Amino acid sequence: MIVNQYYLGCLSHGSYLIGDERSGQAVVVDPRRDIGEYLADAAANNLTITGVINTHFHADFVAGHLELAQATGAWIGYGRRAETEYEIRTFSHGDKVSLGEVELEILETPGHTWESISVLVREQSGASPDAVLTGDALFIGDVGRPDLAAAVGADPDELARALYASIHDVLMKLPDDVRVLPAHGAGSACGKNLSDELESTIGAQRMMNLSVQPMGEDEFVAMIRSGQPAIPEYFAVDAVLNRQDRPLIGAASDLRALSVRDLQDAAARGARILDTRSPEDFAEGHLAGSLNVGLDGRFAETAGMVIGSDEEIVLITHASREEEAAMRLGRIGFDRVAGYLNEPARAFTELGDIVQRGERVDVETFDTERQNEGATVLDVRNPGEIEDGAVPGSVRIPLAELAQRHNEVPADRPVLVHCAGGWRSSVGASTLRALGHTNVKDLTGGYSAWTATHEPSNA
Repeated sequence: MIVNQYYLGCLSHGSYLIGDERSGQAVVVDPRRDIGEYLADAAANNLTITGVINTHFHADFVAGHLELAQATGAWIGYGRRAETEYEIRTFSHGDKVSLGEVELEILETPGHTWESISVLVREQSGASPDAVLTGDALFIGDVGRPDLAAAVGADPDELARALYASIHDVLMKLPDDVRVLPAHGAGSACGKNLSDELESTIGAQRMMNLSVQPMGEDEFVAMIRSGQPAIPEYFAVDAVLNRQDRPLIGAASDLRALSVRDLQDAAARGARILDTRSPEDFAEGHLAGSLNVGLDGRFAETAGMVIGSDEEIVLITHASREEEAAMRLGRIGFDRVAGYLNEPARAFTELGDIVQRGERVDVETFDTERQNEGATVLDVRNPGEIEDGAVPGSVRIPLAELAQRHNEVPADRPVLVHCAGGWRSSVGASTLRALGHTNVKDLTGGYSAWTATHEPSNA
């Protein structure tokens, strides 16, 4: 039996190749759109990918089932409650998929969504299970959130109660030594207390995961309905895209190098300029109105928080990173990349009249300006992060909601933006500037730097 995990840190996403070495058959579970790794590993192990299983309709990325089906001829499988525009194979609780000696058994585990399933893996039919691929039902350290499917009309309270049954009556009934292989890890907005471990066991979760401890249904519902991260706007778009017979992801060769004139034309028709350099490089000089989402971070998910899914995008990157940026945007369905600015340093010289600097401040300056100059402090962290403390008197708007709620930030005073470590604050500051706020700075090192010399407060 082959069980390969593919983990994307920037999306906290885990996908899996399950194969039978003797029969040469394999399935891929919860794939991303760039499918090269699955195909390469299948070929290296003399496997043929015959099926693709999605544990549910993902909201945080566009799954690669259509790409894999086109490349391999594989069938596409979902839980029985799934409805799609493309042909699928549906599974009910207890259904089995034979790969030869290796056997998969479907467990219906609704709660994150109604069609959610988990996939039990056995090395041989009738043997004790080796692993369970839990999708977004059970995470390491947490369980899935029940409110993302509200975007397609589901009732979060009803889903939370269904998840209670899925956890306690299905997954926690499995033997302690069964490996737990979830679809997401730490940092994902699909839950609030996810571990950075990539694998666990049912027994370890039974002991360590607070969300699966014995408790009443009402207590469980209240716990998982509170403190969840803000939902990026693109999640609702991707949840629908994953049901549709959408276009396949484009090839890297489709990406165009743009001249200064091309950039000006794109900006004139409303294209969004996305600067993917570090916050430090962005602060040294950037095009007015551009957004800063650094590639060395949670790039795709964060870009999806501040850019509309239907917007045309022009990339500014360091040399040779434009294809990476476009591919990572494609993973969340942002396919309208017009191109990238060719030789940005030279272009910035040509465009000198619209190149501006951003200002990043240290903790001492941050304190001086908020106390003596009446600056507004804007905290763009998620609600769960703020539970541990905040700068007194700060305005608290999660980054995922800032573009929609920026009018809550006073326009007649300077604004000091901070996050936890100083990466998201540059995103937030650039977003405010692009929306017309003229006096915006952000805190280098974020709240972590501030708490090194201050006592946390929730005032």
